[in-house]
Amino acid sequence: MPDTATLPLTVWFLNGPNANLYGLDANKTYGSDSFPQLQSRCEQKAAALGVQLRFLQSNHEGQLIDWLQEARGVADGIVINAAGLTYTSIAILDALLAFPGKIIEAHMSNIWKREPFRHHSFISKAADGVIAGLGGDGYEFAIEAVARLVRKSRQGG
Repeated sequence: MPDTATLPLTVWFLNGPNANLYGLDANKTYGSDSFPQLQSRCEQKAAALGVQLRFLQSNHEGQLIDWLQEARGVADGIVINAAGLTYTSIAILDALLAFPGKIIEAHMSNIWKREPFRHHSFISKAADGVIAGLGGDGYEFAIEAVARLVRKSRQGG
């Protein structure tokens, strides 16, 4: 029987509304990396960790939910930046709660330094951890964190 801790793992990284506009904000709230640059950074990080990464973005809540349902039985872990839907979508929370693997919630900006409505995340209830405020570096850290959690769980830890 193979050592499950060394088996390849698959992570889906889901990005919500307006993430495709990263790098275009004059205030640099979300950093200066464009969305394609962030995707490239994440793909490179995943490859270095031996992780198969599926990096997706949609402006539509239903599409994110479809991907979360599709990830069941396929992905070992999920990183999600639901963007503005973080603060409003119980449906995304429910889809995350139905996912059996590890989940990391990620945000480019520090949501607790922003408007008060951003201080409550519905999806945090489903997340094993939250990374916020570190920009593109946080995206890379989130991939590493979910990979570590999956590998640790495979070892029984």
